[in-house]
Amino acid sequence: MNRADLPGILVREWDVLIVGGGITGAGILLEASRRGLKALLVEQRDFAWGTSSRSSKLVHGGLRYLKQGQFAMTRESVHERQALLTDAAGLVEPQGFAFGDYTGRKPGRRQFMLGLAIYDVMAGRRARRYVDAADFAMLAPHIRRDDLQGGMLYQDAKTDDARLVLRVLQEARRHGGVAVNYLGVASLLREDDKVAGATLTDAVDGTAFTVRARLVISATGAWADALRGQVGEQPKLRPLRGSHLLLPAWRLPLAQAVSLMHPHDGRPVFAYPWEGVTLVGTTDVDHGASLDLEPAITRGELAYLLAALRWQFPQLALGEDDVLATFAGVRPVIGSGQLDPSKEAREHALWLENGLLTVAGGKLTTFRVIALDALRRAAPLLPGWQADLRPLPIFDATPPLSGKALVLDGEQRERLLGRHGAGAQALCDAAQEGELAPIPGTQTLWAQLRWGARSEDVQHLDDLLLRRTRLGLQLAGGGLAIMPRLRAICQRELGWDDARWEEEQQRYLALWRRHYSVPQGD
Repeated sequence: MNRADLPGILVREWDVLIVGGGITGAGILLEASRRGLKALLVEQRDFAWGTSSRSSKLVHGGLRYLKQGQFAMTRESVHERQALLTDAAGLVEPQGFAFGDYTGRKPGRRQFMLGLAIYDVMAGRRARRYVDAADFAMLAPHIRRDDLQGGMLYQDAKTDDARLVLRVLQEARRHGGVAVNYLGVASLLREDDKVAGATLTDAVDGTAFTVRARLVISATGAWADALRGQVGEQPKLRPLRGSHLLLPAWRLPLAQAVSLMHPHDGRPVFAYPWEGVTLVGTTDVDHGASLDLEPAITRGELAYLLAALRWQFPQLALGEDDVLATFAGVRPVIGSGQLDPSKEAREHALWLENGLLTVAGGKLTTFRVIALDALRRAAPLLPGWQADLRPLPIFDATPPLSGKALVLDGEQRERLLGRHGAGAQALCDAAQEGELAPIPGTQTLWAQLRWGARSEDVQHLDDLLLRRTRLGLQLAGGGLAIMPRLRAICQRELGWDDARWEEEQQRYLALWRRHYSVPQGD
């Protein structure tokens, strides 16, 4: 979208103004726009900047929630996982998990296999099995062998969370929805003590806009209490930080995801292959820092995750020098007073307060369910609007790629269609010589950088390297070695002069060192 068109767009009469450009807001925009509502989404930073680019990247049923008795949530999540595997092939992929059965460590074989049996019944298929110690060690090499009795195998799924948000937004736009990044809410408009829109500020040039809407939906995740405070409501959220490590695949080579209970506190920790690297997570601690600041892993969390790796993979002797990058995100969990953050429930909730509908909690996997629940709650507030709110396919079908794209193998074409949908063909057509090759060490094509710069609302270099692609997490030093070619491909597409490029590069590298590298200090 050309930002010069913003004034003409924002003066329209809107049915719904959605605040928040993560997966929840994107899902609401899609489900609203495909059902005929005039819907506008605004995000104060970049799309998926918050939790939705910093999750554990797992599309899962929530096996751990069975232990907490949250059967309905698990059933719902398993159903949505299966729908995403079908409708978002190439973006959401199956992932096998392996859990070692060690003498004296919980949960034991019987309890774990019972949970997996329930999991399979909910999914309508059998994916679980138990193997002996020798077979398990072959499936998960380098693991601790002491006291290993065997292991449990099961199936879940994984994704690129930021690309999932962008794909959902793309689908919403095809149905008439409008989404604008770097456009934040300065204040809510009130008429007769009801929220009737918002005053917005463009973070790019400081321009202020007034937008009116029949309904305002806050889908701002961990930031929701700030908007609720504008209508006089008390905080309800407990921000929890989850931090992760990324290691080179050669240093921690895995075909299966390996899940374990941390030797210090029994919390679940995992390591699995993701986008050409190995992803390790996650912590679950109260986040006391300002939500206005980009979150980052702490030394304590780094030590916690490395301790889990050294316990599970003792012969690899993994240390902080092996870490390529880190990232941390803040989860929007509804506080209930639990002392242990990991025991807080992950269900979503809806609060209608003085005309502001807030959507809070929930998880990546169930974004469609959350969106439809929000629209059911919104329906009485939108006189004259009626719609069938039964689930529709998450994405529309896209035709196979042709032309230049035929130089790609089948897996690469499926990845592009999953991540870019109807835009995948134009991406391939725009590629210049050599740009349909993958960037070394990744599965990302050079052409995806050109397309991101040209067509995906990039305002800063970190938008391109941390969310349109994940190169800042996959490459040493945040991708410093590819900067010359990146500049050759993207500078003209972005319309930046030399001074702007240099400024953006220095800004990005400083951001990466502060928030995505191994933390320094004690």
